[in-house]
Amino acid sequence: MRQKNFGALLLVLFLVAALALTGCQQAGEPAGEADEVAGEAREADVVVIGGGGAGLAAAVSAAENGAEVILLEKMTMLGGNTIRSGGYYNAVDPERQEPLGIEDSIDHHYQQTIEGGDNEGDPALVRILVENALDALHWLEDYGMEFTDKVVAIQGAMWERSHVPAESGGYGYIQTLEKAARDLGVEILLETKAEKLLTDEEGRVVGVKATGADGEELEFRARNGVVLASGGFGANVEMRVKYDPRLTESFPTTNHPGATGDGILMAQELEAGVTGMEHIQLLPLADPKSGSSQHKVVTEIQSTIMVNREGKRFVNEDNRRDVLSAAIMEQTDGICFVINDAREAPEYNNYGEKVEDLVEQGYVYKADTLEELAEIAGIDAEALVQTVKEFNEAVAKQSDSFGRKVWGNTIEVGPFYATPRCPSIHHTMGGLTINTETQVLKTDGTVIPGLYAAGEVTGGIHGTNRLGGNALADIIVFGRIAGRNAAQGL
Repeated sequence: MRQKNFGALLLVLFLVAALALTGCQQAGEPAGEADEVAGEAREADVVVIGGGGAGLAAAVSAAENGAEVILLEKMTMLGGNTIRSGGYYNAVDPERQEPLGIEDSIDHHYQQTIEGGDNEGDPALVRILVENALDALHWLEDYGMEFTDKVVAIQGAMWERSHVPAESGGYGYIQTLEKAARDLGVEILLETKAEKLLTDEEGRVVGVKATGADGEELEFRARNGVVLASGGFGANVEMRVKYDPRLTESFPTTNHPGATGDGILMAQELEAGVTGMEHIQLLPLADPKSGSSQHKVVTEIQSTIMVNREGKRFVNEDNRRDVLSAAIMEQTDGICFVINDAREAPEYNNYGEKVEDLVEQGYVYKADTLEELAEIAGIDAEALVQTVKEFNEAVAKQSDSFGRKVWGNTIEVGPFYATPRCPSIHHTMGGLTINTETQVLKTDGTVIPGLYAAGEVTGGIHGTNRLGGNALADIIVFGRIAGRNAAQGL
C-alpha cells in the first residue's frame, strides 16, 4: 500500500533537498528526472522559475494554452514547500460537504479569509481565490489527483472545508502536476538557479540568467513571459529578520532549505513592489525537536484539545494560527500537548508515518489512561483528567467558554495520545505585489510587462495571517492564471 511507505519516501526526498544547498550529491534519482542543460541560450514561449506546486501549475497551464515551456528549479528535486505540506486544500464543495452536514458558502470562505488576515488582504485577489478554488481542485482531479470524501477543519482553517488528498501529504500534487507537465512537453531543468531577470529596451521581461549544476552561466529567453513561482523566504534568516527581528536563527522552520526569497529579490531589482513582508506566519503545532510539521498523530482539530504542562486548555483550538502560536508561546516551555483518544488515531498519519513508530521514537506519548499519559508526558494528571471531563461535557452542548465552533467526538476511549507541539516558521504572507491577472507591479503600481508571479513569492492575498488549507488552493488557482496569461503574452 502506497500510504504505508510514503513516510520513508518523504524523508529521503527531504534529505536530498537539504543536501542541495551544500553542494553534496545524493545517490539515486531525485523526484523528477532533469532534462539535459546545454551551455548556449535557450528559448521558449514561457519560462517558469520554481518547481513547487505554483510553478508546476503555471507550467501545465501555459502548456495547455499552447506554449512551449521551460521550468527552472534550483534544487535537486521538484516539490518546494508543497511536497512538505500536509496536503489539505480549502474549497467550498457542496458535493462533499453537504452529506457531512457541513454548511458553507463562497461568501463564508471569503469573509473568513479576509477577517482572518485582519482585512489586509486584497479583496479582489481573495475573491478570485475562493471563487476558483473548487474549479482548480477539479482541474487537479482531471489530471489524476485523488481526494477522499473527507472534509475537515485543520489547525487555523476556522471551518470544515479542508479537502484530504488520497496520497499522504503534498506528494500527490507534485506527482500529478509533474506528470501532466511532462506529458504536455514542458522541459524541466533541475539544479538550475535563476539569478537575474532580463529585460529589453522597453523594460519588458524577456528572459532569465541562471547558473547550472556545475556553475556554468546559462541564459533562457522567453518570447511571451516569465513566471516567478520561487516561493517565500521562511528559510532565509537574514531576510526574515529584516522584516521581523524576532525571527532569528533560533526559530525552527517547516520550510525546505530553498525557500530563500530569490524571486522577490530578483524582481525588486526591476523596482517591483512588495506588500506585507512583515507578516510571517508561525505554524502553531510543529514538532519541538525538528521544527517540522510531521511527527504527530492527527492534524484535524474536531476531536482534539490543546493543553499546557499544567493540564489545562488555554485557547480556542479552532482559532487563527497567529492566535494559537502566540498563546502557545506564553505557556510553560513554550509548548503544548495535543490530546486525542483512540478513535482519532490512525495507523498512519497524513504524512504516511506509522503512529506506533512515532510513539517508539518519542515523538508521541501513548497510555491506556489519562493519568498514565500525564505521568509519562510530564503533564499535571489531576488537571488533565478534569480538563478532559469538562471538554466532553462541552462536546455534548456544542459550546464552551473559549467560544469553540468546530466539534467532533469526546475524548474517552483509550488508549490516549499526547503530542508535544510548538510554533515554527511556516509561511511568509508578504511578497511581490500582483494584480488580478498575476502581473507583477512596480512600486508605483504600474505593470512590469512580461513578468507574472504565483504562490508564496506573492503578497496581498492572505493579509496578516493565512488560514490553514488556503495555501494549496492559492498556488493552484493563481498558478493556473499566471501560466495562462504568460502563454498569451498578456
